[in-house]
Amino acid sequence: MAVDIKLPTVLRTHADGQASIAVEGATIGDVFADLVERYPGLKANLIGDDGGLHKFVNVYVNDDDIRYLQQLDTKLADGDVISILPAVAGGAI
Repeated sequence: MAVDIKLPTVLRTHADGQASIAVEGATIGDVFADLVERYPGLKANLIGDDGGLHKFVNVYVNDDDIRYLQQLDTKLADGDVISILPAVAGGAI
């Protein structure tokens, strides 16, 4: 199944500067495996030490947050768009 991954600017440096990457996979886990095989520098930003989704990244399939679906086991359909957004936190007043 072909899907399109949208990368934010901060992650593009690990993917040859690309904003969008076409990948194959039936689940988010499959797609991430394909993505980090091609661009190993992305792994630390996507996958946590426990092998699950990194806690400081938000992933959406179309408009649905995969944390409220089946996370890495979320099924994909041909033409789905995956958006990866690093979590933003911190700061002081």
